[in-house]
Amino acid sequence: MTVVGESNARFELAIPDRGDAKVALAWGMATDVGNVRSHNEDSLVAAGTIFAVADGMGGHSAGDVASAAVVSRLAELATGGFVQPESIVDALRAATMDISHALDEQELGVGTTVTGAAITIHGGHPYWVVFNVGDSRLYLFEHNVLTQVTVDHSVVQELVTAGLITSVDAAHHPNSNVVTRAVGFNSEPVPDFWLLPVTSDSRVLVCSDGLTREVGEFDLRARLAARSGPQETAQALVEDALKAGGRDNVTAIVIDVIAGNVADGDDLLELEDTAPSH
Repeated sequence: MTVVGESNARFELAIPDRGDAKVALAWGMATDVGNVRSHNEDSLVAAGTIFAVADGMGGHSAGDVASAAVVSRLAELATGGFVQPESIVDALRAATMDISHALDEQELGVGTTVTGAAITIHGGHPYWVVFNVGDSRLYLFEHNVLTQVTVDHSVVQELVTAGLITSVDAAHHPNSNVVTRAVGFNSEPVPDFWLLPVTSDSRVLVCSDGLTREVGEFDLRARLAARSGPQETAQALVEDALKAGGRDNVTAIVIDVIAGNVADGDDLLELEDTAPSH
């Protein structure tokens, strides 16, 4: 397990060419090995302009190396202010190389999921650039509504999309832990991207599947709606997962937007032109 950053009660970022306009955030995070696993392969970064959770695969130290490589490379982007999607792709590529160098170059069975959000500027306004590889997730809680922004890269999600099983069936499917994309495995990372307006009074939840496999969306929403502080909320979500079984490592980051500045009418956008070239 690697943790980059720490909880923050208030972080401000000036918006270019907008006078005194600022984005103000607060965030908290929590992680636990769970009740069954002997080693925590989750890693996270919470560094002001970038937040991500990586869930390592490959067993014990190997999965930890993979998730640590990803969050360490992503953390480097926080030093440059606002983050561009292309920089995220470059960081994931660098992490892929780190993983291959840290382990036997012939090793094909080590990788990690990663899901997160970074602050970027689009049309002169601040947006979250949300990115995802694998089945960790990012949710938006806004106007008392919880929305799953990311789409799992998993076998069961493909079955749900095809209409072959329901989302309820997916949680208990024997292949529920099989992902179709990851960072590592000596392969080119292929993240999906979305642009999400940074809006005041919204909350963002970034989490590993150790949370979502144990805690349903109704209970996730209830925790976020309670409006406890982000650190208290993140810790409570992890404890909820442990009480429900804690069969996997579990990690959560909760980000509160104290002040956001966006144009009226902005909506969620999916970026289709940021996929890495092959």
